[in-house]
Amino acid sequence: MVTGVLIDWGGVLTTSLSDSIARWIVADRIDRDRYYTVMRELIDHAYSGGDGESLIHALERGEIDGPSFERDLASRLLTLDGVPPVAEGLLERMFAGFERVDAMYDMLRDVRQSGLKTCLLSNSWSNTYPRDDWEELFDAVVISGEVGMRKPEPRIFHHALGQIGLAGEECVFVDDIEANIVAAQALGIAGIHHRDADTTIAELETLLRLRLK
Repeated sequence: MVTGVLIDWGGVLTTSLSDSIARWIVADRIDRDRYYTVMRELIDHAYSGGDGESLIHALERGEIDGPSFERDLASRLLTLDGVPPVAEGLLERMFAGFERVDAMYDMLRDVRQSGLKTCLLSNSWSNTYPRDDWEELFDAVVISGEVGMRKPEPRIFHHALGQIGLAGEECVFVDDIEANIVAAQALGIAGIHHRDADTTIAELETLLRLRLK
């Protein structure tokens, strides 16, 4: 019986990262093709089990700070004017298009009010989280840069399970990155690959046997 929900933040409780990035590319006049070539290489290495450590591994574990990552990333990119973008505040501008998805927050309130445990499990990019109502939404919060671990590493899932006192078989994990879902499932955690609020909520209703908003 599933009695706990582990859930990602960016792209799950917010609108998609791709939408935010698209807005930033236009606003900062970024060379789109160059950005996606650079970022695809970084992301594929970080999430496909490539050999060795990467800049994203270090950022998500909090081993390097945001400004260091911004300087490195900016040096790899170009604007349409043929010069690197301004490094300072780059991550904030990239994520500025994130918008809260109220339906997902309402769902979490219903889940917790029904007596289930909830845990936010998020890989951070040195970003600021809107935590105003988190006490009513989550029994535990696990942010990668704060605990020195990152998804899809098994140890961060074990840490999150320990925070809410449940076994993997008692939990479901919701994330928008498939590699993270696969890692959770390997530990016995049910997985929901998030694409949109309506679909995820319907899947949770079936799994949890609850009527959710």
